Amino acid sequence: MTEQNIEQQQAFDPLDMNNYKVEKLPKMEKSGFEKWMARLGGPIAALVFILIYWVVDIPLFDNLDFSTLSSKAQARLNVIGEAAFIRACYAMLAIFCASIVLWITEAVQSYLTSLMVILGVILCDVVTQKEAFAQLGHPVMWLNILSFVLASMLVKTRVAKRFALWFVLKFGKSAAGIFFSFLIINVVLSMFISATTVKATILLPIFMVVAAIFGASQGNRNNFGRNLVLQNLFQINIGASAFMTGSGANLLAVSLLTGAYSSVSLIYADWLVAAFPLAMILLLVGWFVGVKIIFPLKPEEKVPQIQGGMERLREELESMGKVKFEEYKSIAIFLGVLIMWVTESLHGVSAEVVVLIGAIIALLPGVGVVKWNDVDIPWHLMLFSAGAYVIGSGLNATDLPSMMVGAGMDALGITSRTPFFVLYLLLTGLMLFSGLIFQSKNMRTLVFLPIAIGVEQQFGFPPLSLSFPVALLIEHVYVLPFNSKPAALLYTTNHYSWSDTFKFGITMMIIAWVMILVWGETVLHWLGYTPGLF
Repeated sequence: MTEQNIEQQQAFDPLDMNNYKVEKLPKMEKSGFEKWMARLGGPIAALVFILIYWVVDIPLFDNLDFSTLSSKAQARLNVIGEAAFIRACYAMLAIFCASIVLWITEAVQSYLTSLMVILGVILCDVVTQKEAFAQLGHPVMWLNILSFVLASMLVKTRVAKRFALWFVLKFGKSAAGIFFSFLIINVVLSMFISATTVKATILLPIFMVVAAIFGASQGNRNNFGRNLVLQNLFQINIGASAFMTGSGANLLAVSLLTGAYSSVSLIYADWLVAAFPLAMILLLVGWFVGVKIIFPLKPEEKVPQIQGGMERLREELESMGKVKFEEYKSIAIFLGVLIMWVTESLHGVSAEVVVLIGAIIALLPGVGVVKWNDVDIPWHLMLFSAGAYVIGSGLNATDLPSMMVGAGMDALGITSRTPFFVLYLLLTGLMLFSGLIFQSKNMRTLVFLPIAIGVEQQFGFPPLSLSFPVALLIEHVYVLPFNSKPAALLYTTNHYSWSDTFKFGITMMIIAWVMILVWGETVLHWLGYTPGLF
């Protein structure tokens, strides 16, 4: 070690939260393979579009039985005629496949792919210009945007940071207490913050200091540090799965489900009752698997290695001063929104209108606590979501999922006699393990939810019997560093290796598959979603 490195190491204070700001973490560079994917993604997407739209002959479309189409597809057929409808089917499949290639390879930014999708469905006459542009005003888009207003309020007033510090100091008297403290903190934050990356950004400096207190700092790995960071990654994602507003992908799923079944409603409380207990069980199992089985703590790792370390956290909390009036107002607004969401079935005010009320109060001069310039809305994600909704609209207009599912089932030899359990096992497995490959939760939702909906419709299963269980698995994106933005962010902390995250992640993914099977036979059956698996 050089003299300069020794001086730098001595100058580094492992208990200073400022050392763990996101902008100070090392940036992950794309691997050679990822760079090649980005270079080839554009040409491959163009080739895929050309082949499907102009070259390949698809017998399914050419021999289409128009009488089997959904009511929405029938309406579109009546407007544009049979020949144009068949061309629209070719176009929709071409656009869908090309966009998936672009999203996977990241040849262009995700929002730019979405803008090209919107242009494509309009020019190819898949849906009307009015319907395509209207997706930017989709109610779920408003729910997304306004949720970021409330999340920005929480970040600006530092309520989230104060709560996390207070909770760790109050209940983190031991290693076990710290793990459970972060578990509860992540679940509470998931109620209000729909961006998993924002949660990771808020909590990262806190758990990095705690890891240093217990001897894990500056590349010195131990099982306490491995567990703390990997548990937080797992909790950030699974905590989001407990709430309909836990992530934008959950909201996209609700949009697809309610759009496919106009007679079916899925409100905040419905998702909460079905998903919250499952999430809590998985979080507790995840703690046991990580701390007790895969990365068991040594005796010395169960006690602080830096004396007075927790006092630094206390100093950080005290430096924030007394709870300010703006913080109390933020808490009141969030609790009011949460209560209204949970009680939607009683008052009938939709989640979108509730969050609109909350955002207005938060922004109201003299009453609120945040200004518009303080609001951090990731508009690139909003445009990406708009493109996703346009694809959903195009799929509905052409009835493409139902047609492709029917053809796929015929090819696999799956008939109406195939047990519900087999299809349930297949679709939930596809959704879960696709998280090892796909980098976008929205994209996985967009691919696998229509398939599940199509299977339900093709085989006459009850609405949501397959698609809702599949939707409950959206947030399982924690196995490898490239599987989600929080995974990529926390990997840069240098507290664990690829093999560490894979061992823990794949174990929890398999357990989650078993759990969703149990859930389908019990809770989801009792709630009336599934007919039971056996």
